Formats: sequence, C-alpha cells, structure tokens
Amino acid sequence: MSRPAAAVHRVIKAYDVRGLVGEEIDEAFVADVGGAFARLMRDEGATQVVIGHDMRASSPSLATAFGDGVAAQGLDVIRIGLASTDQLYFASGLLDCPGAMFTASHNPAAYNGIKLCRAGAKPVGKDTGLSAVSAEVIAGVPTHDGSPGTTTDRDVLADYGEFLRSLVSLAEMRPLKIAVDAGNGMAGHTAPAVFGAIPSITVEPLYFELDGTFPNHEANPLDPANLVDLQAYVVETGADIGLAFDGDADRCFVVDEKGHPVSPSAVTALVAARELGKEIGATVIHNLITSRAVPELVAERGGTPLRSRVGHSYIKALMADTGAIFGGEHSAHYYFRDFWGADSGMLAALHVLAALGEQQRPLSDLMADYERYESSGEINFTVADAERCVDDVLKAFGSRIHSIDHLDGVTVDLGDGSWFNLRMSNTEPLLRLNAEARTGEGVEEIVGQVAAQIAARSEAAM
Repeated sequence: MSRPAAAVHRVIKAYDVRGLVGEEIDEAFVADVGGAFARLMRDEGATQVVIGHDMRASSPSLATAFGDGVAAQGLDVIRIGLASTDQLYFASGLLDCPGAMFTASHNPAAYNGIKLCRAGAKPVGKDTGLSAVSAEVIAGVPTHDGSPGTTTDRDVLADYGEFLRSLVSLAEMRPLKIAVDAGNGMAGHTAPAVFGAIPSITVEPLYFELDGTFPNHEANPLDPANLVDLQAYVVETGADIGLAFDGDADRCFVVDEKGHPVSPSAVTALVAARELGKEIGATVIHNLITSRAVPELVAERGGTPLRSRVGHSYIKALMADTGAIFGGEHSAHYYFRDFWGADSGMLAALHVLAALGEQQRPLSDLMADYERYESSGEINFTVADAERCVDDVLKAFGSRIHSIDHLDGVTVDLGDGSWFNLRMSNTEPLLRLNAEARTGEGVEEIVGQVAAQIAARSEAAM
C-alpha cells in the first residue's frame, strides 16, 4: 500500500531509519522497508540479506517483519538474532551480503530503527539507496511474482569475537583488570565473547543485563553524565582501564585508572600509530573537530592524515575512496580497513588494551603521549539565526583570525595552536561549538568570546 510522503520522510532519514515505535514505525511499515530494500539489493545482484537486532523489546518483532518483507521479494534471509551493530557489519562482510541492524543506538526505549548496509558492510544512505527505498515505500512496494526466499538462523557471535582478536596482537599482554560498562546495551552480549577468550584479561562487568529500557543510565557515553558510574567503578575495583559502550555497542569510550575520561582524539591517535606500524605511509582519516594532535602524530609516524567532514557517511566514503588504513571521530567511532572500512568500538578497545598491556605504565601515563592540547568538547547553543550568529563571531575575532575554511561549518585557525569550529545542526536550531588551545585558559577565552557574541545576537533579536 502507498504511504504519506511526510510520514515516510520523517522516519527514513539521511543515514538510517528511526522513529517512535507504534506511532512512526511498526511491523507493517518495516515490512515495506524490507521489501523495498530487497528489491534494490536484488537489482544489484544480491540473493540474501542478513538481519540482526538489539535488546529493545520491539526489536525481535520488527526484525521478523522486515525479514518477511525481504523474503516476499524472493531473497533469502539469514537471522543472527541479538547482535551489536559492528557484529552485523561483521556478518555482512563474512557472508558478503547486504545487512539490516534493528537498533535506535542510544535513543530512549520508545524508539527503534534500522541501519542498512550493502555486502561487505558498505553503507546505505540517502544518496546511496535510502531515497529509492523511501520512494518505493511511499508509492507502494510491488508484489514479487517469483517464489519467496527462505529464512535461516545463524549464530556468528563466536566467529565475530575470534575475527576481532585475530586483528590485534594480544599474546604479549600483561595481566589487566578491565571495568566494562555495557549500559544495559549490546556490549553485555558481545564483550564476554570478545574479552572472555583472552587469558590475561579479567573483566569487571557493569550493567551487562540486556534491558532496552536502560534502567541505570542512558546508553550514550558521549554525555559525561553517563560515564560517572564507570568512573567510580574503575576506582572501586582497582581496574587498569574502563570501557563504556553505547546501546548498540559500536562506539567505545575509555576511562583511565584514575577514573578520568580519555579523549576519543587521543584514542584515535594511539590506534592510528599502531595501524601505521603495519603500513608506513598509509592514510589515516580524522574528522575536522578531532584534536590537531591527531594529524600531527600521524605525520610524525610516517602516515598521511586526511581531514573529513563530521559523520560516518563521509568517513566511510573516504575510507573506500582512499584505501585509508584507519579513521577516527571525536564521537568515538573508529573505522578500520581490516573491518571492511566499517566502524567497531570493540576493535578499537582491543587496540587500547594491547597498547596498555604490552608495557608497564598506567593508562594515564600512556595516553599523555597522545594529548597535546586542551579542548572544550562540543557545546550547543540554541539560536534563532545561526548564520548571523556565525557572522558576529567572526567579526568579533577580527584580526586574530589566521585562516578560515568551510569544509563543515566554519573552522577558524587563530594561528597560535588555537582554533574553533562552529557548525549548524541540520535538524535543530542549534550551533555546535568545538574549541581547542594549548591551555585550558585559552579554551575558556575562546568559548567565552563565542558565547558572548551569541548571547548579544539573541538579546538583539528579542
């Protein structure tokens, strides 16, 4: 059946499908999405689709309905059941077929969604298939004249863990105690399969019970409030390191032995150095709001740094176009050529554990090698006129500006090791600020001046 365009576009977004269960997304809707996706993939030569889902109460039935839509179009369905998003990517690569992951990542329990990929975990976004899926769901998915596909179940969890461990040298590690906060998300399912087979590691689990209502805290470690429990738990257990995963366990955040968060930029630099040890001169991608320490360290280690816009679709496209060995983002997404160019927080965690375990220093000392600047983190301002706010900020900094670029929003280099980026949100009336300087005082000065100009503009508009 046909569907209202506005309702479809509200749920099928630029990079995935996401909405309120029962109001915006239900079994009938995802069956249509499955059918449209199957037709698109069938036209490209696919014969089967692999499907995984997270621990949300709505996920199993939605995944089943999607699979029914796929099978109705003549493609076979392989169900891997409970999975992290990077486990689904692994299955897509292993089986060389398109995939669908049912998850709303760190969104509240009332939401669910679908992350789609082509064979080999290649992304499907607005310009690479989602627009075609939307159009067909709106018009009504045609009935397939041939025989329906088959549906089979396959457990790939052990294979996933073994594959990740094969990519990182773990043999020379000293004994480590690691505290892992799964946030009641899918890391509670995957972490035992990955870490449990490493003799030198003892896991101290926190919130491993799968619960899509997220009873302890939001499964979004990017928010510092959601790291507080892990920070305390690391100190309480005497762990050497803490790892926090988001709801679908594709992002990983790190806490040192003192309970202090480690910047994802520092993790990016560390993993980049390790990957460059395999291939001197290789390209490493970083988004434009990671620390300047990342491209500096990549160049020092003989690599070629490549700057990208913020967002997984841009990073994955560059990974494919350039053959980059690794890519990292400020949001703790880490991309690996050895993992089909897709992101895996679990694989990044293994690299950090290996780097920590192959030497004797504590994590805080080790990571100091990769921290060169102070940063503000991402600060959001609610604004009525983002463009005029940006203009006011640029005028205020005036002659201090060394250079400006517009790759993603506006990035201002102040020429003394300090810089800031202002980006407009695509979906909300927000300006997002990221600033970096050699000292904390320098960061505070930049943030204060930007905030003052935005406040003055807001007052003038009242």
